[in-house]
Amino acid sequence: MTKPDRNGFFGEFGGSFVPDTLMPALHELEVCYQKVKQDPSFKMELSELLAEYVGRPSPLFYASRLSEKYGYSIYLKREDLNHTGAHKINNTLGQILLAKQMGKKRIIAETGAGQHGVATATVCALMGMPCDIYMGAEDIQRQALNVYRMKLLGAQVFSVNSGSKTLKDATTEAIRDWMKNVEHTHYIIGSALGPHPYPMIVRDFQRVIGKEAKKQMLEKEGRLPHHVIACIGGGSNAIGMFYEFIDEKDVTLLGVEAAGEGLNKKHAASLTKGRPGVLHGSLNNLLQNNDGQIEIAHSISAGLDYPGVGPELSYLKSIDRLKVQAVTDKEALSACSIVSKCEGIIPALETAHAFAVLSKKNLFKKGDIIALCVSGRGDKDMETFREHL
Repeated sequence: MTKPDRNGFFGEFGGSFVPDTLMPALHELEVCYQKVKQDPSFKMELSELLAEYVGRPSPLFYASRLSEKYGYSIYLKREDLNHTGAHKINNTLGQILLAKQMGKKRIIAETGAGQHGVATATVCALMGMPCDIYMGAEDIQRQALNVYRMKLLGAQVFSVNSGSKTLKDATTEAIRDWMKNVEHTHYIIGSALGPHPYPMIVRDFQRVIGKEAKKQMLEKEGRLPHHVIACIGGGSNAIGMFYEFIDEKDVTLLGVEAAGEGLNKKHAASLTKGRPGVLHGSLNNLLQNNDGQIEIAHSISAGLDYPGVGPELSYLKSIDRLKVQAVTDKEALSACSIVSKCEGIIPALETAHAFAVLSKKNLFKKGDIIALCVSGRGDKDMETFREHL
């Protein structure tokens, strides 16, 4: 398994590239986390909430009709069945318990597809804490249902109208807020990126996905899968699913990112087409031009519409432990239609990218066992489906 060094680097990726204002807060967060992760009472409280509030463990479901269609044994890790409809709740619960330990009185977050925003608003309602969420104006339009859910849960949602008006710009505004209010505010970052120790913390709270999947697969098949698949935006569901399998060399880790309109057009394939650079506090693979300026990412999926990816996944790709495929908007929409009709499961557009690689014949052999993370359900994307399907 991979671990960051004392400065938060996974190989050449990671670190803490932030203003001096935020360094004490990051240090406080790391000290608190290292303490509570050994604390039996903290672990018990989190475990009870994951079981009784979120509904864990999530099932590992054998998709018989998809398996028959493609010729592989396909198992689905059903994070879409979690409370709030996605994997994001695993991390937000852990982080709000950290915030309470540190005595923080206010929570902020960024969100793209809205699922992290909903999960953050949910745990803030549960714990009775005020919550402000930053969301790009473009994403507010295409994820109107999740915006209403956040507001109903008591959160304030701030529209970000700068730049591409998507996740990158929402993250920038959240960091600005945090700098102004760092003494009493905790920033719940939703993906496995940002300055150290966030990538490590988010990964650890999402590890429950892979831990359960590994145990469930051994119970069902008596062996590990040949392939573990997850979609990649910033990377939290992916590293959560992959982490327990990193040292299992016979298991292929396959990450799927957004090729958008095509890799030579508008896309969000930062592992496939990016190169190392600094954004939002850490050094990762980024989409950038020859002058080092961050390029605008594009995906039909708001949750994958980000020009970078977290440091641990960047590192795993650099040492060839992680294989990466890029899937277009059109392929993801087609996959969504297939899965919905074959299994009665409507996946989120993000997850649909992972499903799309099942049709790529050169990646798998007949009879292979596949475990695929269904990171979220498609309720939030109904308007997009209606428009494009």
